[in-house]
Amino acid sequence: MSTTTLEKTEATPPAPQPGRHTRGRGERGTLGTTLLHGGLVVASLVALAPVAWLFYLSLGPDKDAYLHPGKILDSLSFSNYSYVLQHTAFFDWFKSTMIVALGTTLVGVFVAATTGYAVSRMRFPGYRQLMWVLLLTQAFPIAVLIVPMYQIFSDLGLIDTYGALILINCTTAVPYSAWLLKGYFDTIPFEIDEAGRVDGLTPFGTFFRLILPLSRPGLAVAAFYNFITAVAEVAFATTFLLDDSKYTFAVGLQTFVSEHDAQWNYMAATAVLIAIPVSVFFYLVQKNLVTGLTAGGTKG
Repeated sequence: MSTTTLEKTEATPPAPQPGRHTRGRGERGTLGTTLLHGGLVVASLVALAPVAWLFYLSLGPDKDAYLHPGKILDSLSFSNYSYVLQHTAFFDWFKSTMIVALGTTLVGVFVAATTGYAVSRMRFPGYRQLMWVLLLTQAFPIAVLIVPMYQIFSDLGLIDTYGALILINCTTAVPYSAWLLKGYFDTIPFEIDEAGRVDGLTPFGTFFRLILPLSRPGLAVAAFYNFITAVAEVAFATTFLLDDSKYTFAVGLQTFVSEHDAQWNYMAATAVLIAIPVSVFFYLVQKNLVTGLTAGGTKG
């Protein structure tokens, strides 16, 4: 046997034995797959259980049905939903919530996107400190901010207005959104900006015509965060909205609780109804949400 033949023989990997499956790189075994799926099922149940329980309680016949949940099955009814829709200011709450939430989303995402892009692309004095200052604003508790903000907006004559609540919600949502979008803009190649300048675009033109279309996944995440923040905000809405017709959902829910009574059945039904517009908004942006923040730009 020649030396060449011997080397070829030694270099040839052993053939897999019939009936044995060689696990590829990254491929899970049966036990790993079972544990993974089991964990996902448990996590899903943990996430869905409170929602299912809330919906179940909303079908109860009276405010004390939650004390005897087993009896609800014998008297399931949608009467709580009828009462909320017909005998409360639900649609006024819906209108106010949509105005505030959509306004916060539009203003917050615009400010966060321009801020994140400026810090990502421009090297002006203090650009690093700017992002840390934005992050520092999140360290102050809401209770500390309410009094000075109330004084400022009172002097401006903006108490009991949607505009005041939108601006206040933006102070909460913009810092996180700016950090989020700044990180996303960092993943988009600088060559795209340079190509825009070569084509005669201004920095604003490059931003709006080239960068934003590539940033839809990041913008979708920021928009969803701003929307959820505005819908769920309670402390500022309770303080700055005085007219009953301007209450948002978060404030309207409090009307079901008095000093001596709490109408839990109506609160549960209202909470389920509140989830509908949030779910619709999520459906509208979910295509870009699931894309994730790794889409970025493509070099070429």
